[in-house]
Amino acid sequence: MNAGSKSDVRLLTDGLRFAEGPRWHLGTLWFSDFYDHAVKTVDLDRKVETKLEIAGQPSGLGWLPDGRMLVVSMLDRHVLRFEQERLVVHADLSNIATFHCNDMVVDASGRAYVGNFGFDLDTAIAERGVVDVLATHDTANLALVQADGAASVAATDMHFPNGAVITPDGSTLIIAETLNGCLTAFDIGDDGSLSNRRVWAELPGRAPDGICLDAEGAVWFANAVGNECVRVGRGGNVLQVVETDQPCFACMLGGPDGRNLFMLTALESHHDAASTHREGHILVTEVAVPHAGRP
Repeated sequence: MNAGSKSDVRLLTDGLRFAEGPRWHLGTLWFSDFYDHAVKTVDLDRKVETKLEIAGQPSGLGWLPDGRMLVVSMLDRHVLRFEQERLVVHADLSNIATFHCNDMVVDASGRAYVGNFGFDLDTAIAERGVVDVLATHDTANLALVQADGAASVAATDMHFPNGAVITPDGSTLIIAETLNGCLTAFDIGDDGSLSNRRVWAELPGRAPDGICLDAEGAVWFANAVGNECVRVGRGGNVLQVVETDQPCFACMLGGPDGRNLFMLTALESHHDAASTHREGHILVTEVAVPHAGRP
């Protein structure tokens, strides 16, 4: 195992509330700042811009094949589409998601897979404690949104489905089940349906949040309960660890050659703290193996 040191990591930007959903797109890093209710970008010269304001709190990001942008609106459980300089509802997931929607991955044909919390995580932890919530919690449905906005349930009984990737050949979805401490894989059918569910990697003692895929088929995941971003192979073999200054909630490979690893961190994820302080960071380091697949 190769461990990254803090000296290998530099600060790209700070002053964020809670950054999530990073995507490298058209030469810049796009991300959602939850409690600023904004989609922002930052480039490698550290220039930050606000691109969209989302009243319902933005999360997962993606683009249709024709370049139109999709944004998850967490609180109203919608996927929004940026259409001719305005946001419209692309899909209503209120009958599928049982609590806030979160991350999303969009495939090459414009189909989107969207996760949700399943239950009120912050309240459950406050009332019952982390250990009890990890042991017993409501599961969630993973939503499939077709390119035309038609929505259906892609998978059930998911333990907080979160960051997801699609392999370069479009055949496999790998998704983080944050509260189950694992990465789960599915085969993707021609119609976007999922089958052959299996554990892709067990991650004991860690809580995978955002993830990204590299050209050797390994997955980087942000550890929401640790100050680290971790690269694992199929089966859970830890290949590399990069230390972060705070708990890491999302990651993305990008940059000119796909070898910049962006890591989004915050002091904590609880709404009361994250919404009132600007302690969120985006860190960046260089890695050996470039980005692959989607997003």
